[in-house]
Amino acid sequence: MLRTMTRNPARTIHWLATSLAVLALIAIIGETHHASAQGANSRANIMQVTLDGPVGPASADHIIRAIDQATENNSQLLIIRLNTPGGLDVAMRDMVSAILASPVPVATWVTPSGARAASAGTYILTASHIAAMSGATNVGSSTPVSAGGSGEDLDSKIINDAAAYLEGLAELRGRNVDWARQTVTDAANINATEALQLGVIDLLADDLQQLLAQLDGRQIETEAGQVTLSTQGAAVETIDTNWRYDFLSIITNPNIAYILMMVGVYGLILEFYNPGGGIAGTIGIISLLVGAYALQLLPVSYAGLALIVIGIAMMAFEVITPTFGAAGVGGVIAFALGSVMLMDTNDPAWQISLSLVAAITVSTGALVIFVLGAALKARNAKVTTGVEAMTGELAIAREDFETRGHVQHHGEIWQAVSRTPVRKGDRLQIDHVDGLTLHVSGVQTAPNDSHSNQH
Repeated sequence: MLRTMTRNPARTIHWLATSLAVLALIAIIGETHHASAQGANSRANIMQVTLDGPVGPASADHIIRAIDQATENNSQLLIIRLNTPGGLDVAMRDMVSAILASPVPVATWVTPSGARAASAGTYILTASHIAAMSGATNVGSSTPVSAGGSGEDLDSKIINDAAAYLEGLAELRGRNVDWARQTVTDAANINATEALQLGVIDLLADDLQQLLAQLDGRQIETEAGQVTLSTQGAAVETIDTNWRYDFLSIITNPNIAYILMMVGVYGLILEFYNPGGGIAGTIGIISLLVGAYALQLLPVSYAGLALIVIGIAMMAFEVITPTFGAAGVGGVIAFALGSVMLMDTNDPAWQISLSLVAAITVSTGALVIFVLGAALKARNAKVTTGVEAMTGELAIAREDFETRGHVQHHGEIWQAVSRTPVRKGDRLQIDHVDGLTLHVSGVQTAPNDSHSNQH
């Protein structure tokens, strides 16, 4: 065959082309079959994710990524198992926006028994294509926690904005608009049975199989069009948390972010004050960058942040160039006020612990006091080095001289000026230093028989 192919190139080319065409056809058929099978399997696939705890940057990132994953897998449904006391408004709105734009139907299920969808959780539940609750759960109390203490007009604006937002979500999903406003303005809170009766949710389900049975055949309108669910006996895949979620959960804790910022700042100050080691600077810059990243995910008051920066700068100035208290005390006060004002929310879950603020402020104040005390002690201490320290000390005459000659002081030879004649070996007191010349006066005259050179 090889000989035939060699003798007839045209036939060889035809044979190769035919073979390639057949292989391409087989590949296309196989890929189509695989895609069809994958599509069929994925359409039967249901994914679920859990949101248990306060709504924050980490949980928002986790839910948004779950929606993206369900979309990529062509899943027919994403179930969010919800249990939250509420959380940050920004994180909640990011989650709601992702749910509204999702081509995959999202069913938010308040579970297990004893769970709640309070505050921000109410918005997430209302925004979902399907709202479900287990028995002995509750929903509501959606008055913004940022309202209060900011002025009556501002509080009214915040409440009205939140009420209009929740009303819009309820109207979009065909749920109780009146109750949506009531839970914002009056902090209304109801149990699962009442929620179903009032049209706040779509169904009750105490377990997953009961939920799937009730959803089977239901038609859902999404951004991608109408979807008919086929949930009876469908496979359910759980989306677990990953390292990104764990990392964000740790650093977005306000106390951790605050500590990282402090470690970063003091690490850099130490490196600038005593350069060369590199360890303090490396730790400082890494901690500072991670802390800054965490703070930009949190509701930060820039006035509080500015006070912290100013306070640290003043304390650093006190350490490097002592002002005997003025900059140090002012820096401690600015630092403490900025730390208390740093988080721009009244939600206790996202506040920096006052005990932590007090501990760091006291430690920083103690450092400033220590530096100030050291500076005062150094100021009042007798000079022990340099030319000034030579005044009042003794020198030994190296030779006889009337007015000018040479003396020895601590092994060094100096020119000396005296108002009285000096004999070799005389012990002379240094009155003051003028450049490289010592002005001396006689203290003890050497014995007549002693002209030895003393060292």
